Amino acid sequence: MIGVGIMSGTSLDGVDTVLVEVTGSGLETAIKVLGYNEYPISDYYRNKIKKASTEETSRADLICSLNFELGQLFSDAVTVLLNMTGYGDGDLDFIASHGQTIYHLPEGGHDLVASTLQIGEPAVIAYNHNTQVISDFRVMDVVAKGQGAPLVPYSEYVLYGKSGKNIALQNIGGISNVTFLPGGVEGLVAFDTGPGNMMINEACNQLYGLPYDKDGLIAAAGKVDDRILGELMNHNYFDKLPPKSTGREDFGEKYTGDLLKRHHKSAPADIVATLTMFTAKCIAFHYQRDILEKFRIDEVIIGGGGSHNLTLVGWIKDELDPIKVVTQDEIGYSSDAKEAIAFAVLGNETLHGNPANVINATGAKHPVVLGKITPKPY
Repeated sequence: MIGVGIMSGTSLDGVDTVLVEVTGSGLETAIKVLGYNEYPISDYYRNKIKKASTEETSRADLICSLNFELGQLFSDAVTVLLNMTGYGDGDLDFIASHGQTIYHLPEGGHDLVASTLQIGEPAVIAYNHNTQVISDFRVMDVVAKGQGAPLVPYSEYVLYGKSGKNIALQNIGGISNVTFLPGGVEGLVAFDTGPGNMMINEACNQLYGLPYDKDGLIAAAGKVDDRILGELMNHNYFDKLPPKSTGREDFGEKYTGDLLKRHHKSAPADIVATLTMFTAKCIAFHYQRDILEKFRIDEVIIGGGGSHNLTLVGWIKDELDPIKVVTQDEIGYSSDAKEAIAFAVLGNETLHGNPANVINATGAKHPVVLGKITPKPY
């Protein structure tokens, strides 16, 4: 089948779209990438998403409208990808859309039940491209008492799990997550290691008016403030054991903004450097405590937007030395397309009726079929 995977993450740096040819399902799945594109998110949408995702500024009518607006944005991203690759709507068998996370509350709290919300109306996408759309992948796992995250591990096992090596696949998007493959899917370990680009991007936005630290040049020019780093490492997320997940609720604009206010006398470059080291330290801490005490790691493969931050990658290598650390691009795979490919794989599994959550990773009680199918409309 020919499918499109769409991923819009918490870093809000763009909508990743990938066109793939999928053969088979389950462990027999084979993926051929036919095209990839990162469709830009305008400041208008970026600010609107942040407003809808923040408790103090969110409104029901805002989320209602934004749901349809983002459905159109994702649809436009698919149109551009198809035009780039020479394919048309008639060639598509399905589109798999992760959606935009507005709030993720896998453990509930106070008078709130465990829940998660991703928007980007699939009916808009289905209508515009006249094909079936699979969406809302996280919901069924949360219903099954899981964290609803991370979901990428299943696709990573399908695509990388036959190497015979003990591989740690480290994704660095807005949030960082690791999938460790020591053998069969039953032994797979996966969880969120904490912030990825999220805090770095927010600091760059507030301090420099920039969306991100290109190549890690700002961090490279600053000095890590050990006092602030120690404060960050005291976050209660590090007290929790896997399976676990996190998001903007823990490490988003409010948390970063409060940090910047407390340390407003610090040099901006030092703040960015410290947050970059924080991401590296988060990864190293979890590897040491949750993986290396039980397993040997042969290789770490870094993917996601953070793999382009040369300073961050260098500091991760230093923290994990002597373990071999490479980026996905260095071994011939696109780091940027990783999560979009993952949701294309998950969409294919949904259509085949195959469970695709890894209960070791999410903590769900049962393997379950993920996603909702919006049928071809006409």
